[in-house]
Amino acid sequence: MPPNNAGTAESTPAIDLAAYRAELNAWLDANHERLAPRYDPPGTIDDQVAQMQRVKSILFEAGWMQRGWPERVGGSGGPPMLRTELGAALAARDLADPGLFSLIEVLAPTLIDFAPPELAADAVPRLLSGAELWCQGFSEPDSGSDLASLRCRAAPEGGNADTATNWIINGQKVWTSLAQFSDRCVLLTRTGPADSRHRGITAFFVDMDSPGITVAPLEMLNGVLEFAEVFFEDVVVPAERMLGELNGGWAVAMDILPYERSSCFWQRIAFLYGRLQRLVELAPDGDRFAEIVGEAYIQLHALRARSRATQHRLAATGTIGAETSIDKVLVATAEQTIYDAVRRLLPGVIEIDGSASGELWRNEYLYSRASTIYGGTAEVQRNIIARRLLDLGSEG
Repeated sequence: MPPNNAGTAESTPAIDLAAYRAELNAWLDANHERLAPRYDPPGTIDDQVAQMQRVKSILFEAGWMQRGWPERVGGSGGPPMLRTELGAALAARDLADPGLFSLIEVLAPTLIDFAPPELAADAVPRLLSGAELWCQGFSEPDSGSDLASLRCRAAPEGGNADTATNWIINGQKVWTSLAQFSDRCVLLTRTGPADSRHRGITAFFVDMDSPGITVAPLEMLNGVLEFAEVFFEDVVVPAERMLGELNGGWAVAMDILPYERSSCFWQRIAFLYGRLQRLVELAPDGDRFAEIVGEAYIQLHALRARSRATQHRLAATGTIGAETSIDKVLVATAEQTIYDAVRRLLPGVIEIDGSASGELWRNEYLYSRASTIYGGTAEVQRNIIARRLLDLGSEG
């Protein structure tokens, strides 16, 4: 099955993004009270997940969540940048955490591209409407950035892959975002020999309430339980829940990359612009104010320009590849620079401020420290840039 079908406009008419953005913002203004968080920031992870699902439900009822998604999965059509703009508008207004909300853009296109059509048609509207939440089961304790070395194994029930009606999964995943809240999981498993690497991986769409699944949340540096370990012990998954072909899971994993590095980054950028603006409003206009803020702004603006080009390239071709490692390095650098600016211009707010505002800055500062790790470490991204884009050495 060809990848990236969900990322193209599918021959839909061109749309005036400026007019769409104006219409969207007018609707968000008119419905602000309905959409606003019902807790004081930063809130708990439970608060944030509940807020996101509530906002999705309201937006779905009003028809906004369907825009930019194919009609065959309950969408209303149009180019994928419509849903990108929606995510960015929500992030800019602090109506939904961009990291949590972006999981829609990471996982739904892959299900559309690789799941049986009837499964995608049933499941995707449930994700968009807030009726369900999904997670991504990729990383393992000894297989993070080197995803091809994963060991969580799926074996055909009865031993014959051609005739098996079920597959049995055993193993462990880690750093699985929102696993404790999720109804389904896009899961990568080893179905080939142990040394087959990317050639022996198969993807499944797994119900998280299946017998044999245990979820253990992990506390991050900022005290938030966003990630989890997930253990699979003789978990039975129907064969029709396989995504793509047997031993074709690497294509599924690579299908996620364009959305993870384009639409999701655009949402993050909108969020970071809001944080930089808040810093400008709060920080005293001292000797180094212009220098520190200027450095953060330049990095964020460069990232935005790069991300815009990446989105348009994806919309035009349906594919993007190793060049998105540049986007990943830029977004991590910009995020850390902004929160370093907070620490420098608001002395003590991160370290000792006990107010709600101080807690918000502290949580986000600590989270920013991981931006050079999650989604592919900065070291790995620079190696990809050097080897695949600049031809400075072999992959081996």
